[in-house]
Amino acid sequence: MFQVELIKPSHYDDDGYVVQWWKSWVPSNSLSVLYGLTLDVAKRRQLGEDVDIAVSAYDEYNFRIPFKQIIRRFKKNGNKGLVCLVGVQSNQYPRAIDIGRKFRAEGIQVAVGGFHVSGCLSMLPDLTKDLKEALNLGITLFAGEAEGRLGELLKAACERRMKPIYNFLNDLPNLQHEPTPFLPKRHIRRYVRALGCFDAGRGCPFACSFCTIINVQGRKSRFRDADDVEQIIRIHASQGINSFFITDDNFARNKNWEMIFDRLAYLREKEGFEIYFVMQVDTLCHKIPNFVKKAQLAGCRFVFIGLENINPQSLNTVSKGHNHITEYRKMLQAWRSVRVITYCGYILGFPTDTPESIERDIKIIQRELSVDLIEYFILTPLPGSQDHKELYLKGVWMDPDLNKYDAEHVTVLHPLMSKEEWQGIYDRAWHLYYSWEHIETLIKRAIATGIRVPRLISLIFEFYGSYRFEKLHPLQCGLFRLKIRTERRYSFPLEPAYLFYPRRVWEVLSTYIPACLFLLKLVLLSWRVQIDPTTKGYADIAIMSVDNEEEENLELFEVTEAARNAVAKVKASKEIRRKVRESVSGSNT
Repeated sequence: MFQVELIKPSHYDDDGYVVQWWKSWVPSNSLSVLYGLTLDVAKRRQLGEDVDIAVSAYDEYNFRIPFKQIIRRFKKNGNKGLVCLVGVQSNQYPRAIDIGRKFRAEGIQVAVGGFHVSGCLSMLPDLTKDLKEALNLGITLFAGEAEGRLGELLKAACERRMKPIYNFLNDLPNLQHEPTPFLPKRHIRRYVRALGCFDAGRGCPFACSFCTIINVQGRKSRFRDADDVEQIIRIHASQGINSFFITDDNFARNKNWEMIFDRLAYLREKEGFEIYFVMQVDTLCHKIPNFVKKAQLAGCRFVFIGLENINPQSLNTVSKGHNHITEYRKMLQAWRSVRVITYCGYILGFPTDTPESIERDIKIIQRELSVDLIEYFILTPLPGSQDHKELYLKGVWMDPDLNKYDAEHVTVLHPLMSKEEWQGIYDRAWHLYYSWEHIETLIKRAIATGIRVPRLISLIFEFYGSYRFEKLHPLQCGLFRLKIRTERRYSFPLEPAYLFYPRRVWEVLSTYIPACLFLLKLVLLSWRVQIDPTTKGYADIAIMSVDNEEEENLELFEVTEAARNAVAKVKASKEIRRKVRESVSGSNT
């Protein structure tokens, strides 16, 4: 028997405690992929005809790792097996190493992979201190993707000949007909909405300097086909799972998008599958013919869009010039027209940002853009990004604590804001956007355009409530925080029970009583707005239809010189195309 323990690590809060939940919001695609690949290795008997594989999976965001139980199983089996720390991001790396340290102390083999290891090895000229720490503990580093390689790694572990480093970054696999990403129902039920997840493609053609995906998964996109996706849907449906998070960084650039959407629509309409999903797309996806409409027919109910900023100058500084502010309103209204809820990422801390400019821009967004939900991020030089590489090579100060690289903490200096000002406006931004006045506006817009209000209310509570009451980003949050006294960061002391438990009781009461009252107020507000007879006829500038957006008198287009230049550029381009059409028409005549 060969044991495989797949662990998706969580991270630590500012007090050094592991962030865990009764049920978490966001599923782990890495865990699903590795679980499916491990089952395939077992099925193919790649470790030998006489070797069985027993696999267990844990998402630490919603599962307390049973260290003693796992260690006992290994001891009974002569330590024959491997602990895989999967999908480890930079802010999860300190926790991953602490987990690995426990198992290595018992002589158990450990490997760690994910975006932090892959990003560092892909972008930096030498091993960082944190990667060397893992090697010194005897932990194997795995960079790249596991399709076609996991069998090799497990066989090496079975024969106790694992190499210190496996690097497959220059040999990215094709995704078609690879084993199905999968987790058993008991694991998926630990997520709030019982979300299955899978990636229909990897890689991204864009070059955003803050992004790690292009340097880990590549600039050339690779895809699963419609048959692969149908297989994923059917396997999950067989255990009662019909809701999914499609984790592609940008599904709109998947060359198979139409075939996949058509297949999902067929399964919904002809075979009765109740498929619903959330996906991530770019700000120009509405210009792809039929993309938005077919997404709705396929079952899309929520869409994440990297809006990032409304200042073209800021967007250009991070090589995100493909975000055109002159298309924002058309794009958001396109999704609203098919009753899909939009939630947009917005980055704070571009070089020209100040607390005052950020507050001004939030008010413009509230007034002129029909965004449903916003989640904020602090501009962070994540290891694996071009931003991080440039700062690293120049020797510029960056916070040495990887646990803070969660896009919620300031980790680098800003030219116009102090660290305290930057962190302060990040905190204030959440409260500015989700003011009661604007929440009421969001509900009115939803009713006027046919979006389901209960769905919107639950998401407002999830997104804003996560930060307001738990002081954590919704991507790292869930329902009811679990805090284990003995699960604390390696460098932090163990608190005595007489201090820990009374404080924990107070934390629970002071967090969840106000949270419940907030939810009640939210529901009552939605009821009041819904029974108001004037609500159905509600209209404002954000949801009014637009033909030639750049011709409109919007503060969005006037607030900065870069915005004015962007509008002028669009107008000039249209004028050139008009003259060309007239010239061609005259020549034909």
